[in-house]
Amino acid sequence: MQEKGSISIHTENIFPIIKKFLYSDHEIFLRELVSNAVDATQKLKSLGQLGEFKGELGELKVKVSVDKEARTITISDHGLGMTAEEIKKYINQIAFSGATEFVEKYKEKDAAAKDQIIGQFGLGFYSAFMVAREVEIFSKSYKEETEGAHWVCDGSTEFSLETTEKSDRGTDIVLHVAEDSDEFLEPARLKGILNKYCKFLPIEIEFEGEVINQTAPIWTKQPSELTDEDYVKFYQELYPFSEPPLFWIHLNVDYPFNLTGILYFPKVKDELQFQRNKIQLYSRQVFITDEVKDVVPEFLMLLHGVIDSPDIPLNVSRSFLQADAAVRKINTYITKKVADKLAELYRKDRAGYEQKWSDIGLFVKYGMLSDEKFYDKAKDFALVQNVGGKFFTLPEYQEFVQANQKDKSEQTVVLYTTDAEAQHGFVQAAQDRGYDVLKLDGPLDSHFIGQLEQKLEKTTFKRVDADTIGKLIEKEESTESVLSDDDKTKLQELYKAAISNEQMHVQVEALSPQDAPVIITLPEFMRRMKDMQRAGGGGGMQMFGSLPDSYTVSVNANHPIAQRVLHAEGEAGSKLARQAYDLALLAQGMLKGEALTAFVKRSADLLAAE
Repeated sequence: MQEKGSISIHTENIFPIIKKFLYSDHEIFLRELVSNAVDATQKLKSLGQLGEFKGELGELKVKVSVDKEARTITISDHGLGMTAEEIKKYINQIAFSGATEFVEKYKEKDAAAKDQIIGQFGLGFYSAFMVAREVEIFSKSYKEETEGAHWVCDGSTEFSLETTEKSDRGTDIVLHVAEDSDEFLEPARLKGILNKYCKFLPIEIEFEGEVINQTAPIWTKQPSELTDEDYVKFYQELYPFSEPPLFWIHLNVDYPFNLTGILYFPKVKDELQFQRNKIQLYSRQVFITDEVKDVVPEFLMLLHGVIDSPDIPLNVSRSFLQADAAVRKINTYITKKVADKLAELYRKDRAGYEQKWSDIGLFVKYGMLSDEKFYDKAKDFALVQNVGGKFFTLPEYQEFVQANQKDKSEQTVVLYTTDAEAQHGFVQAAQDRGYDVLKLDGPLDSHFIGQLEQKLEKTTFKRVDADTIGKLIEKEESTESVLSDDDKTKLQELYKAAISNEQMHVQVEALSPQDAPVIITLPEFMRRMKDMQRAGGGGGMQMFGSLPDSYTVSVNANHPIAQRVLHAEGEAGSKLARQAYDLALLAQGMLKGEALTAFVKRSADLLAAE
């Protein structure tokens, strides 16, 4: 007997909506149909476990096949199957959800049963019409003494439904592929989709005679069942060409939400090309997306691995996440687990942790900058390293320098270098005074410094070449100048005339005789503003263009050269002043081109004159 009918009036416009809007990525159809087949198979297993199905389960496998000549794709399972009435209910009346009804019926008997269900056998089915001009269903229910049913729809709201001969339990869905979807008739294309979305489904998926999935991936197991080799092997399966991970976190929680997974810490190094979208999101082992920014905090996007949770709400296409209370809880939980893991590594093996710091330091700083709660935890295991290679936690370093590096206003001054080799002379000058210098040469360190100045009480950071050493950490006592005020003024004018550059602001200072005759510095404030502008964070300054260079030229009044410049006759004083200035430029890597050529020639002349 054949029945013809019209799918519920509420769905009269569903097909063009599906085709154009709901599923922008047409390959999703295979994920949805295979997921439904797995769902039906798992339901039957659950009924068997509950004693409500007493027949032989047989081979519980989902098979996908393609017939290029006939232009068909077939998805077959040996799961629950459907009667004609159930097809009308679950396929034609989209408002009803097979899975939801199943859960309601059986949750009292076995709470675990509902956890075996992927989702709705509803709108996902209609994704088939993205690639098919006609879809057929052949199904036979697991219930005894039921007839097979055959449903056909051409993508309109009209359908036909009739009884048919079908010997075995389960469902075959046959897609008659449309002319504009030829790509899905290629076996390689289908295999690629199955590998992407179905690689870890809990029921075997067979395609072209080959089982393409692992039914029990390691995140579904208990950590006690696994070895380090298991974790590393799985990482290499996920990322075949990556270096081994540093360490990992196995997530396994069932209250107040359900979440499993493994997060790996990759070797990040000092690279800002963050390899994002490396965390794969699954729902009951079905791949959903690698866009996890709503689930995982921004800074944890640097991690790699897998998260699996049925509690993350998905829209009809399962492609996008909706932020809700469960997602926020998961987000907070993951942040806490990562912080706890890092704290544990630090406590248990500080030496090993220090060795890994070059790989994880960027990640930790990124987290501290972007997440207040993470900062609160990380401040006790975040490390800084000085130019001598010694590591300190932030509290340790404050304790280490506060006695010697307090200025006259009782501020602790942390000196740092962004390039220990290029700034060697300034580092040396600081060390000669007994000061310590940190290496803060990473891509996030300019932001990290700003954060630490806000968080650490009475502490300021100054780059070693931001001023002369005496002004970087100003003490009550100061070096006396051997020059009178008149001589200082005269010396300043001589240098101004010799330099003749508006960007260079000359000042005469009473420095140690052992310090350089001239020191060129870029003030800390100016340097930070320029760094912000380069990083695109200059705010309103962007509209005014680039900030002009503005350097301080500190002439050492107590250096013997100051006396020679003052008392030289004729052009000799100007030449000597220019030579001392060029030496300072050279020390900063700022002497180039014509000026460098002139300096070399002048140096030769001065040597010859000796």
